[in-house]
Amino acid sequence: MKVGVIGAGAVGSACLLSIVVRGSAREIVVLNRTRKRAKAVATDMQYGAALSTVVDIHDGDYSDLAGAALVMITSGVNEKTGGATDRNDPSGRLRLLDTNVAAYNDILPQLFRAVPDAVILVLTDPPDPLADLVRKFGFKRVLSSGTFLDSLRFRFHLARHLNVDPASVEAQVVGEHGTSEVLLWSSARVAGVPIFDALTQNHLDYEKLRQTIEHEVRYANITIIEGNQASQFGIGMAAARVAEMVLRDERAVVPIGSFNPKYGVTLSLPSVVGREGVVQIMEPEMSEEERQGLARSADALRKALARVGDQHLAA
Repeated sequence: MKVGVIGAGAVGSACLLSIVVRGSAREIVVLNRTRKRAKAVATDMQYGAALSTVVDIHDGDYSDLAGAALVMITSGVNEKTGGATDRNDPSGRLRLLDTNVAAYNDILPQLFRAVPDAVILVLTDPPDPLADLVRKFGFKRVLSSGTFLDSLRFRFHLARHLNVDPASVEAQVVGEHGTSEVLLWSSARVAGVPIFDALTQNHLDYEKLRQTIEHEVRYANITIIEGNQASQFGIGMAAARVAEMVLRDERAVVPIGSFNPKYGVTLSLPSVVGREGVVQIMEPEMSEEERQGLARSADALRKALARVGDQHLAA
C-alpha cells in the first residue's frame, strides 16, 4: 500500500528509512518544500532499498499522494531550531505551536484536495494540538504520534534498571506528548509482576528510581538534541510501526494520540489502531494522582489550542 511523507528533514528522513528497512509499505511518496531535497533523499534511499523488501520510493507533489492510505506530516521547526530545549520551561514543545501552525496552514489545503480520506499521522511538534488543527480543517482520520515513543522510552528505562528485555515490560505514558505527560506507574508490570514489587525484589529504591526515570523519559528529546541536534530515529521507527498498524488493519493497542470527546482535545490513551486510524480508545485504571495528572495535561493542551484558535486555518 501507499504512504506519503511530507517533509524530508531529520524526522522525515528517519521515517522513510524505517519504512524501507521494515518493509512497511509498497510505495512511498516523499514531499518537501524544496522538491530538489525530496528527490535527493528519495534517490539516496532507492540505492539501498534493493536490500529490503520491494518498495517504490520516489519524490512527488501533492497530486502524487492520490490513493495513499496514510500520510505522515513531519514539516516544521524542531525543538532545537524553535528554542524549546529548556528543561525548566513548562511549555516545552508547545512553544513551537504558533510557528508550526503557520507551516501547516500552507500544507493542509493542498493535502486535503489530494487525499481527504487518508489517515493523517502528525509527527511535527507539538503533535497533539497540530492534530486537532488537522481535524478541524476537515480530515476525519487523524492521529498524533502522541505518547507512543514516550511509552517505549518508559519501558526501556525500566528494563535497563531491572536488567530485562524491554519487550517483557508493560508500561504506558498518557496525556500530552510533552512536559505534562503522565507515566502510569500504578499499572506498570514486568511479566505480570507490579513494577513496585519487581524493583523491590531487585533491591532498588522505588521512589529514587521513579524520579530518575520520570526525568529521563520526560526530557529524553532534549538530551538527544544536546548531542545530535534532532530527536529523529526513535520517532522514525515508531512512525513506521504505526504505518504497519494502519496499512495492515492490525487493530493493535498502543498509547497514541487522537481526539477524545471526554477531554475535548487530542491526547494519548491506549487505543485500537487499524485501517481507519484509532477505532477505539481505552481508558486504563489509574491512581488518583495519575488521573489528576491526566486532567492537568488535557487542560494544558486545551489552553494551547485556544491560544492559536481557528484564525490560522486556511479556507
